[in-house]
Formats: sequence, C-alpha cells, structure tokens
Amino acid sequence: MNLETIFKKKPYKIGIALSGGGIKGLCHVGVLKALEEHGIRPDIISGVSAGSVVGALYADGYSPDEIAALFEDISFRQMTKPRIPSSGFFKMDIFQHFLTKRLRAKTFEELSIPLRIVATNLDNGQSVTFSTGRLVDPIIASCSVPVLFSPKMIDGVNYVDGGVLKNFPVSTIRVDCEKVIGVNASPLVAAEYKLSVLSIASRSYHFMFKANILHDIELCDLLIEPVDMGNYDTFDVDKGREIFELGYLTTKQLLTNKLDTKSVESKIN
Repeated sequence: MNLETIFKKKPYKIGIALSGGGIKGLCHVGVLKALEEHGIRPDIISGVSAGSVVGALYADGYSPDEIAALFEDISFRQMTKPRIPSSGFFKMDIFQHFLTKRLRAKTFEELSIPLRIVATNLDNGQSVTFSTGRLVDPIIASCSVPVLFSPKMIDGVNYVDGGVLKNFPVSTIRVDCEKVIGVNASPLVAAEYKLSVLSIASRSYHFMFKANILHDIELCDLLIEPVDMGNYDTFDVDKGREIFELGYLTTKQLLTNKLDTKSVESKIN
C-alpha cells in the first residue's frame, strides 16, 4: 500500500455492514432505529442475504418502523412456494414480487444511500458484490440459500446466498469508509434447535458461516452483535417483532450504558 492510498480521503464517513441471518435480520432494523435516535445515519450500506433486504429498503427511504411493519405477520410459506425439488425446495417468486412492489427504486442508482449487495457466484465459486444496475435480482440472489431455494440467474450466471462465502460484508466497504459499524445478526453460539428440516438447515449454515465472518468482525470500528439472537432460528418468522426489539434495545444499551456517548461518538465520528 502506497502513501497516496494511506492518506487519501475516504469517500464515505460512516458505513454500515449488515450480516445475513434470515428473519434474524430484523434485528438490523432495530439497530438502525437506535442509531437514528443518536443522530447516526450511514453514508453507505453493505448487506448480504437478510441484510441486503433491510439495507435496500432503508436506502430506499423506508424508516426502521416502516420496515418492521412490512414483515409483521408474514409467514415463511406466504413468501415462498413449494416445488418438486430440482434445484431447490422452494421458489422465491412471491418474495420477489413482494420486493418489486414495495421498492420504489428499481436500480441501485436510484437509491438515496449507496448500497452494495453480496451474493455467491455458484458457477465459479466466487463472492460477488453488486452495486449498479437492477436492484431486486441481486437481493434475491443474495437470499437464495442453497438447496432450500433455487439459484438466481443474472446475466447467464447462477447466484446463491452471499453468506456462503461472506456472511458479514464489512470488507466490501472497509477501504472506502472512515468508520464502519458492523451488525452481526448471527452471533457465534450453539443454541438449542428443533429437529425440523428448516431448523437443521439453518443450524448447518450457521456453523458454516462461522468460518467466514471472523476476519470481518476484526474490521469493524463498532460491532453490534446481540448475543441473545442465538435463541432464534433463521426461520422464526413469528418472532419478528421480538427480534426487532432485541436489536433496538441492544444498541440503545451499547450507546447509552456500556459506553458513554462521547466514547461511542469518538469511535464512529
């Protein structure tokens, strides 16, 4: 790294990276609400899987409370459609329609906050970051958990869940930001689980994701990681409001109790 790179002014002051985690991604929404109440708003967002959904809606101008309301009383089966297994057990057509209908921006360029979405190129085994062009397709690609959902084809390439190779996309914005807040909705705990297909799949992917987030955790200036999130499954869709509140309260406590406000502000300002 040369001196010009070291001393070059970063294009963004504060970036926020939102991890994957299925319905646990609603904790991101609570975090964003708490940050807003302390006058902290990101200049750029990076998201993977559930984090890409929350990031897109927030960058599109939805408030945290509006995002939480969108996903209240929505079940997994309302957002997916079973299929005879070929490339996945469920189709995401309903969820794609849901996002297309609600996102006002149709391209990355139309968003009010720059957004980067991470997906996995299944054909070449590479982590890919989308930041231009059509918006909904990369979100669906980033959310397409292998086996459960069919890969999403974009420009002739098959993509699956970005969390397969990068479940905590801090590195995608680190070099461009003065400070990065990382929100990890999938803390490294091994909680109890149910012997159901979805729960077993969720737990298996959770263990896989452990290996690819450690480096990104170290890149955060401020890490927000609700430990109690380990008590929820990726597909606990009926617990959305609880998860939202957990993200909100954890962040409020971090900003007001565990660290004095000046100390926190010095980390991210």
